[in-house]
Amino acid sequence: MGTESRDYLRDEARRYSGGGGGLFGRLGSHSVVTWLLGINFVVFVWESIFGTAMRGSFLALGPVGFFSVDTAVYGGQVWRFLTYQFLHGGFLHLLFNMIGLFFFGPMLEQWWGSRRFLAYYLLCGVSGAVVASLLGAVPGLGIFPVGAALIGASGAVFGILAGCAVLFPHQRVQLLFPPIPMTMRTMALIFLAISALGVIAGSANAGGDAAHLGGALLGFALTKKAGLLNWADRVSPGAITGAPGAVRDKVNAGRSERKLARERADEAEVDRILAKVAESGLHSLTAKEKKTLNRATESKRAG
Repeated sequence: MGTESRDYLRDEARRYSGGGGGLFGRLGSHSVVTWLLGINFVVFVWESIFGTAMRGSFLALGPVGFFSVDTAVYGGQVWRFLTYQFLHGGFLHLLFNMIGLFFFGPMLEQWWGSRRFLAYYLLCGVSGAVVASLLGAVPGLGIFPVGAALIGASGAVFGILAGCAVLFPHQRVQLLFPPIPMTMRTMALIFLAISALGVIAGSANAGGDAAHLGGALLGFALTKKAGLLNWADRVSPGAITGAPGAVRDKVNAGRSERKLARERADEAEVDRILAKVAESGLHSLTAKEKKTLNRATESKRAG
């Protein structure tokens, strides 16, 4: 697909994600990434003053804080699947997570739109806790005991890295430490390999490494199946109104967003095929990939 088509899709995504009043209107004028950065830093300052995140005394409000199997699963405190993502054990822990969010989050927010990106981010964090819990239940592995605490936005940030690696695999990036240039896909694979090694070796942060893998796994799945986030477009303050006009507008917007989601997914697939052609030649394509490329070419000519 050409640059014009991609810009059109992104403009449309911003149009639907930024419109309207209330919370989502404000998120439209200030990006979700900006809000997430601000909330994480504010929470860190607050917890540094009033409590210790690892003991779950976040804001001294009792049952809101870190994630553990004992509290969130056995104790039924399911909100911890979300709240743990905003707690950090130290400044460096916060800093490295926010660096990842700052540099790569805007790429996905521009691609998805604000509502979908927020849902994507939070769900990847939830997936991190889920996978850490599941791996912790494997007999003999012992990487995440039921009483162990899990905090941090790493699962969500690894979901962002996985999404960027799928959508922009050949985007050139450079590590801060050490300053080595590489492709987005290579960087994501390196970080995932480090986390996988931590899980296998049973490192001191094996639970956190498992959360990294969980966030990346869901991020990969959601990026490949963009339609799974269609529901996020329908979450808005106006969703509870019963006015016929509001309902009709909501339905029409949902249909448009589903169409845009399909187009974005098709565009990502075409970009992947074109990259494969550039690397290995036209002969390397499968019959299905050739059919997809021909269909995209005919659609562009017709347009």
